Amino acid sequence: MRLINVETLILEEFMIVNPDSLEYAILSHTWEDGEVTFQDFTGDLSHREHKKGFYKIMKTCELARRDGIQYAWVDTCCIDKTSSAELTEAINSMFNWYRDAKVCYAWLADLPAAMERPIESAMKECRWFTRGWTLQELLAPRHVEFYDRDWTFRGTKKDLKELVADASQIGADVLEKPEDLYRLPIAQRMSWAAKRQTTRLEDMAYCLIGIFEVNMPIHITASSHEAQPSSASAAPYG
Repeated sequence: MRLINVETLILEEFMIVNPDSLEYAILSHTWEDGEVTFQDFTGDLSHREHKKGFYKIMKTCELARRDGIQYAWVDTCCIDKTSSAELTEAINSMFNWYRDAKVCYAWLADLPAAMERPIESAMKECRWFTRGWTLQELLAPRHVEFYDRDWTFRGTKKDLKELVADASQIGADVLEKPEDLYRLPIAQRMSWAAKRQTTRLEDMAYCLIGIFEVNMPIHITASSHEAQPSSASAAPYG
């Protein structure tokens, strides 16, 4: 697992990440044009700073530093998506990585500022609640913090549980106790994904791996990983 050192903005690799001894923050977001890739982080570093997606990485690291967390994980740049073996491992491990994070920062890129529109009506319309990969990113972490398009903190999963439950159609009790997930009927868990979408058809299966506790080989194509595991774009995820 690769993590970003939030002080140096350099990727560091760990063979085993024990959440009890190595804390990290994790980002949940929807992919857009101009995301920063692993190659951008390991090649000409000046190139990454000119890409649109670099700002969200910087904000993630800034929030982690604020919270006293040394490392952060962002799907766009922490996975080498040109490696089929690495991508397979990442997709099969994704749920656990979100579960073990100290905190998950969920950035809703289309959530208006509070002065523009009440969160009660705006949250349910956010694209984040329509994507396949963000389903596990909502369920797995115990602590999720939601930020609007301006990176203003709007509340935690616990604080906003009724709004989040309404937007996701997932019971507030499940949101509060993710460890109870596997006690629920398969049909109920499947219903949560019914109205969600992924860029590639096969990603709809991949993004449910952790929710159903399965492990599977990944069929890699040139556009694999929607580019991400989190929301939408050119390699699986989206």
